[in-house]
Amino acid sequence: MDPLSDLLALLKPKSYVSAGFNAGGDWAIQFSNQKDRIKCYAVISGTCWLSVEDVANPVRLNAGDCFVLPTGRPFLLASNMKLSPIDAGSIFPPPANGGVVTHNGGGSLFLAGSRFAVSGRNSSMLLGMLPPIIHLQNKTEQAALRFCVERMMQELSDGQPGGFLVAQHLAHMMLVQALRLHLADGPGPGVGWFNALADEQLRLAINAIHANPSRRWTLQDLASHSGMSRSNFALRFKEVTAETPMEYLARWRMLLAGDRLLNSSEPISTIALSLGYESESAFSTAFKRMMGCTPRQYGRAEEIPFVNNQLLSGKVKEAVGEATTH
Repeated sequence: MDPLSDLLALLKPKSYVSAGFNAGGDWAIQFSNQKDRIKCYAVISGTCWLSVEDVANPVRLNAGDCFVLPTGRPFLLASNMKLSPIDAGSIFPPPANGGVVTHNGGGSLFLAGSRFAVSGRNSSMLLGMLPPIIHLQNKTEQAALRFCVERMMQELSDGQPGGFLVAQHLAHMMLVQALRLHLADGPGPGVGWFNALADEQLRLAINAIHANPSRRWTLQDLASHSGMSRSNFALRFKEVTAETPMEYLARWRMLLAGDRLLNSSEPISTIALSLGYESESAFSTAFKRMMGCTPRQYGRAEEIPFVNNQLLSGKVKEAVGEATTH
């Protein structure tokens, strides 16, 4: 698979509700922490503002625009950013597929799309690899996504046999297409893995890592894949992702290992060898340094210390030697 497919495979997004929102008059609604949910919506009619936590400037959404909020951060939707927002929980009932929530009588704005729940112990870390907002305004991009949204809502409202399953597949198509189109626009502002994937040269190195994570990669190997000198590649990778190529390699190996520990019956020794470690002990040492627990504790889903992105970044640096020497 390609890196984006790999990431989504680990996240295991499942569309648990596809619905609409119809607002009228002046309004502002605050959506609290989304608890590892991805939201993917299209503006069918009207306009509004979107503001996401820790993102400097609000985004103006117009009819035809599509947007994805992949990181689960709190966000605000409003007709007027100066209004005091009300909490979303006060107007949104429990999720119901195909339902439309009407606020203030409706008529000014209509949104439709899906919310995805993601699973996995490291879902917060994986979501953190995606940009906080994906805003698609190009008419060609809009057309591809609006077809998915409109067809999805039709399937849910018609009640035809198999309609729910069709809507699920359409929702996944919408999510993947939105991420793909955003990548095609090239690197955006800020730093992160997604920007590296949007960079034509850095993407070649990331593709190589994902295609063969067990290989004893060197900086020169990865630079060669990118068609860059060793020094230029190392500098550019760090500037774009805020981590070194070897740190990324170590982290990706451990994310793969964690998924297999939870979702397969493979022995630890087999997982270790398949990810480039010569011994189970070397793998276990690197895993504990990075993930905060032993592989056996992780695989048994015991209560383990929460490892956030910042802490993990430090642990990656400690474990890079294990990733490159074993």
